[in-house]
Amino acid sequence: MSTSDLHRSELRRRRRERIVIAILTLAVVALTYVTVSPRNVLQTAGRLPLEANLVFFALINLNLLLLILLAFLVLRNLVKLVFERRSRVLGGRLKTRLVVAFFSFAIVPTAMLVIGAWAFMSKSIESWFSLPLDQSLKASLSVAQVYYRSTESDAKRASKQIARAVVAAGLANNPARRAEVRRLIESKRDEYDLALIEVYTSKGVLLGRARDSEIPLEKFPSYNEKALQHAFSNQRGAQLQDVKRGMVVSGFSPIRPVDADQPVLGVVLTRQYVPESLLGKMRLISRTVEEFRQVKVLEGPIRTIYLSILTAVTLVVILLATWFGFFLAKGITVPLQALAEGTEAIARGNLDYQIDQVANDEFGVLVTSFNKMTRDLKASNEAVRLSNEELDRRRKYMEVVLSNVAAGVVSIDRDGRISTINKSAEKLLAIRVEKTLGRRYDEALDADYLEMVRQMVSDMTRQGRESLARQITLSIRGQTFTLLVSLTVLKDEEGDYKGMVAVFEDLTHLLKAQRALAWREVARRIAHEIKNPLTPIQLSAQRLRKRYLDKLQGEDITIFDECTATIVKQVDELKTLVNEFSNFARLPAANPAPSDLNRIVEEGLVLFQEGHKDIHFEFESHPGLPLCNLDRDQMKRVLLNLLDNAVAALDGEEGKIEVVTAYDDLLQVARLEVADNGCGIRTEDRGRLFEPYFSTKKAGTGLGLAIVSKIVADHNGYIRVRDNEPRGTRFVIELPV
Repeated sequence: MSTSDLHRSELRRRRRERIVIAILTLAVVALTYVTVSPRNVLQTAGRLPLEANLVFFALINLNLLLLILLAFLVLRNLVKLVFERRSRVLGGRLKTRLVVAFFSFAIVPTAMLVIGAWAFMSKSIESWFSLPLDQSLKASLSVAQVYYRSTESDAKRASKQIARAVVAAGLANNPARRAEVRRLIESKRDEYDLALIEVYTSKGVLLGRARDSEIPLEKFPSYNEKALQHAFSNQRGAQLQDVKRGMVVSGFSPIRPVDADQPVLGVVLTRQYVPESLLGKMRLISRTVEEFRQVKVLEGPIRTIYLSILTAVTLVVILLATWFGFFLAKGITVPLQALAEGTEAIARGNLDYQIDQVANDEFGVLVTSFNKMTRDLKASNEAVRLSNEELDRRRKYMEVVLSNVAAGVVSIDRDGRISTINKSAEKLLAIRVEKTLGRRYDEALDADYLEMVRQMVSDMTRQGRESLARQITLSIRGQTFTLLVSLTVLKDEEGDYKGMVAVFEDLTHLLKAQRALAWREVARRIAHEIKNPLTPIQLSAQRLRKRYLDKLQGEDITIFDECTATIVKQVDELKTLVNEFSNFARLPAANPAPSDLNRIVEEGLVLFQEGHKDIHFEFESHPGLPLCNLDRDQMKRVLLNLLDNAVAALDGEEGKIEVVTAYDDLLQVARLEVADNGCGIRTEDRGRLFEPYFSTKKAGTGLGLAIVSKIVADHNGYIRVRDNEPRGTRFVIELPV
């Protein structure tokens, strides 16, 4: 992930943290307002007990969740801080110092504030639930309850007394005396200060009514039928009924006759009106007492809520302090980290690396300077790269030239260390590049090469020359090579010495070709000059023999016969030699055609197997050998010549001659090998083995292998010789397919 991606991710994380902190702060403030206000507390507690419990349960749990969340955020920041410090993250120590500093600055005043606030709130809560207030409320409630009970008792007592007065006056159950009943109850209403008195007969007929004129009749609700039934069943009682603007307290008593066994004569109903003002005060006292009881029960939860709010405020302050410390530290460490990552990227070679603008202050200037430096480095590196590519192209071109030059090239720097070796030099001098390159030439070269180089350097120094060429003969891998060595001093444009370069040209094949050409010219002339007189000499000897052999006698015949026979025989041998010269000088042009090399070998082997029964011939053919463009007659002559040399190398011993054909699919080359286990060839003779008139056999002309080499060369092939294991010689011919 790049620095820009990290920076964007960091900004998104910061934004989320800010939103979370803002929400938590608002939640704490709102809960503080809702909970701290005594009015809100009392209003909440004044609801039904179940609702109050649910509200406080929700508040406590919400505060608990906020505390857990705040504690998690604080611990998360602290754990992250410790982890970064232990992991040696860039800026970890700075973050630690800033966070500790802000934490220290915030925790002391916050702790003092929390302690003072808790003391103040504790006293306030204690004042809310103090003992005098509790006693006053209880006393007020008792007064209200006594008033209710007194009013009910007065109503029942008045109804009882009025019922007795009606019986005593003989007015019970007597509709004819309604006026007297009305006067009686009017006087009793004034006596007992009642709002309404009603007298009913045993049949439920209204016998009389006395009412306070200031209170409308509509204020009094109808009686409950169940209450009347209780009265008619000889039972007293009282009833409270709410009306529109007050409350009515009713009392009822049966009108009993003097004889208790007689049925009830009627019912007396009394009513007392309690006005709304007095009723409201009494109800307020009751409600206040009930609310106080509920609030008293919630004293513990209220303390818990206040304590949790104070704790939440403390955690918010700590969170803000740590977050602000992180914020300031990140404002410093993020640009530094971006610069560190950019430096590492540039050190790894990524010059395209650019740092996004992470600040607008001095760090922003530093980042801008860093990006400018990166662009400058990229431009410089691009220029260097182009120069290196140009140098590399030139170097590769020189390497291609050197690798395709037939001459061997070895360069030596000013310190005498070998700096360049081309393939031709590696092959020609039989040295390995990986073991020689970079070493001093006097340590890497063999003694023969070293002595040659030192001698040439000495001659150049003595003669004051900057170049020297010399033809030398060296034995390399058992073969003799003729080399033209050119040694040149290297100097720069200022003329300072930079080293030397040695060029080795292999003249071996050139000299061989020159000698072969010269020998062919000699052979042509010798054949021409010698062949002409041979026929007359032979004819003259035969004529002398024919004419005078029969005429001579005794010892003369013997001498004459031997002499003429010797002349004829030597002339035949000279003719054979002349024919060899002629064949070597004028080999016919090759006429190649697709031919089976295995078949040519089989045909040639048949001739030698029949003539040399004492020699074991073994042919190992390659079954998949493709056809080759060969001149059958010339290739058969090559095979016969090699087989003849192999037979001669065995020198009449019972030996083994092995012929092998093979195919190299990678090089597209057919290989023919002829090996014997004879006496072998000396190492010093191998370099001249294919030269004309060089032979290791006593009776050899020295032209057989020269002719073989010429035929193989005409077929664009190559012939070489090496030792056969465990003894003998092996000729290897490679022909293109």
